[in-house]
Amino acid sequence: MSRRPRIVIVGAGFAGYRAARTLARLARGRAEITLLNPTDYFLYLPLLPQVAAGILDPRRIALPLSGARVRTVLGEAGRVDLDGQKVHYTDPEGVAGSLGYERLLLTVGSVNKLLPIPGVAEHAHGFRGLPEALYLRDHVIRQIELAAVAPDAGVAAARCTFVVVGAGYTGTEVAAHMRMLTDDLARRNRLPHGVRPRWLLLDVAPRVLPGMDEKLSRTADRVLRRRGVEVRMGTSVKEATRDGVLLSDGEFVASRTLVWCVGVRPDPLVEGTGQPLEKGRLIVDPYLHVPGCADVFACGDAAAVPDLVNPGAFTPMTAQHAWRQGRVAGENVAASLGIGRRRRPYRHRDLGFVVDLGGVQAAADPLGVPLSGPPAGLVTRGYHLAAMPGGRARVAADWLLDAVLPRQGVQLGLVRSWSVPLDTASPELPKAPESVTDHPPEGAT
Repeated sequence: MSRRPRIVIVGAGFAGYRAARTLARLARGRAEITLLNPTDYFLYLPLLPQVAAGILDPRRIALPLSGARVRTVLGEAGRVDLDGQKVHYTDPEGVAGSLGYERLLLTVGSVNKLLPIPGVAEHAHGFRGLPEALYLRDHVIRQIELAAVAPDAGVAAARCTFVVVGAGYTGTEVAAHMRMLTDDLARRNRLPHGVRPRWLLLDVAPRVLPGMDEKLSRTADRVLRRRGVEVRMGTSVKEATRDGVLLSDGEFVASRTLVWCVGVRPDPLVEGTGQPLEKGRLIVDPYLHVPGCADVFACGDAAAVPDLVNPGAFTPMTAQHAWRQGRVAGENVAASLGIGRRRRPYRHRDLGFVVDLGGVQAAADPLGVPLSGPPAGLVTRGYHLAAMPGGRARVAADWLLDAVLPRQGVQLGLVRSWSVPLDTASPELPKAPESVTDHPPEGAT
């Protein structure tokens, strides 16, 4: 081992960013800490729907990795050599590189969950990063503007119909926020007589927010329906085409927009380690250490972490768990090198959830107390301001401006359809194929 041990963290999501900050604080120059990530920012994902809706500037939720106070290397990890203690990666310009380590922390997160449904990969987009949020906003605005000059009401109605699949946390917030945006756009653009924006939220589950408390679910369902969102539980997509979506109940919905929020799966990188997996997640012990690999730790969505509060189960793939696991992982990696305090197991009991439904509407259950309406809205925004590791003043300023000024319904054209394919959706922007031109999008999500 070198005089200063080398620690490599792969991934700068909630777990990786928190671990990097923790290690920087504990090491104080006694270790060389490197953070490998495709982008130079940490993304505060819970507020991504507000970026798509035009409430927040994208930069408000993209916090520079320099704030972690560690060495940052831009690149996409391609392979982990556990025997050689190296991580092989490719930088944004296609140049291959490798990083040696004495301790490795895998926090690569998750990617879109794909289902074998005809047409979905070609005609839908996910909602996992800034490029997708910006693309969805442009696409929705474009559809409303094209509907205003459509040759007939049928085409206009199809362009004004938006389908969201997945009524979990992300899908519910996307449908709630974007419905408000399209209503505002419809008032500014003269649509054909009888044509209004239409939003459908689909899920095979029996209720909205199936993984959360039933009171939160009922609150969200009530707000969505009152706002005009068609909530269809027990329904999913059977086939997607460029002209619309065939639902599992046999109905064909003419639409140009398919938003895929079905869920996530662990990043495939962990499969290449050759270590035991649990539904694609790398199995770790309660100390977030990979058994049999003395120098490897993992946490966040990529790791199956034992849930000590619910014996026999693993912690769910949520930002709350990833953020808290990142701190414990950082402490335990430091402890394994004789830096800082003794290692400790990860144990956490949820204190509640918050769901922002746009405007003053939200659903929250802080400390188990169910809230709805403006009180829940205040709690939700207060929670996000407290949870964000930086940029709070700018976020609060954007919220204030949104409350007193009209939103700007304009297309920026920064992200093209081929840049956010569903099967490779991630925060970074892939390069455009040389033979591809930017045709009008056939779907979005």
